[in-house]
Amino acid sequence: MFPILLKLGPLTIHTYGFMLALGVGMGLWFLYVQSKKQGLQAPQMLDMAFYTILISLVGAKLILFIGNFSYYVRYPGELFSLARSGGVFQGGLAFGLFFALWYFRKHKIPTWKSADIVGPALALGHGFGRIGCFSAGCCYGSECSLPWSVTFQNEYASNLTGIPLYTPLHPTQLYEAGLNFLNFLILFLILRKKKFDGQVFSFYIINYSLIRYCVEFFRGDHPDKAYLIRGVSPYLSLSYPQLFCILGLIGGIILFLVLRMRMRKSA
Repeated sequence: MFPILLKLGPLTIHTYGFMLALGVGMGLWFLYVQSKKQGLQAPQMLDMAFYTILISLVGAKLILFIGNFSYYVRYPGELFSLARSGGVFQGGLAFGLFFALWYFRKHKIPTWKSADIVGPALALGHGFGRIGCFSAGCCYGSECSLPWSVTFQNEYASNLTGIPLYTPLHPTQLYEAGLNFLNFLILFLILRKKKFDGQVFSFYIINYSLIRYCVEFFRGDHPDKAYLIRGVSPYLSLSYPQLFCILGLIGGIILFLVLRMRMRKSA
């Protein structure tokens, strides 16, 4: 756990910010390279990515506020703290997706062909971002007695994120980082052998919905988060982030089936 990567006089570089920037950079690099390989206008794709990132940040914060309403009503300033949380990724994804679809249509960019390289880029960048979360101590897990539990000891990080110190926790940030990198690999392999436009992006939505739904069981960073169903254990409960995951999973499956059917009809 290294919340501060480098400190030179008044200049402080936080590990979270560095890894977030690295993730964005790697995602944009992948997008640029693959755009050229797929015959798309790479500069135009980078413009789309820049504006989509801004819109996604707004959506991520909005869903974070809705899902933890009681907490942020009491502490509104925490909503704008990157140290505690950048936001709910599913919210950012939904807002970014609708904006990107509008952008593709307006600028006459092949929608699903472009989306097929956006999906792996998102998974790659997200993996680096979650490593940053682990370094900062945000998005931490619940208490854990398993051999791979982690114990945080940095008081500076605890003051920023509220992570409990000297308590074994699930390394949920690393769970999600590893699964996102695996998702990137799977999507890249599908991209090389895809049978129709939109196939890769459909699997991105499906895969990430499953990843986040499972990881959410072990998250402990928002004890006041809202539940649609509150059972006697996390496994018998359904939080609003998990509800968004279920909707995303259904949407990804429907998208895959519709685009595949469209491809077969055109063939």
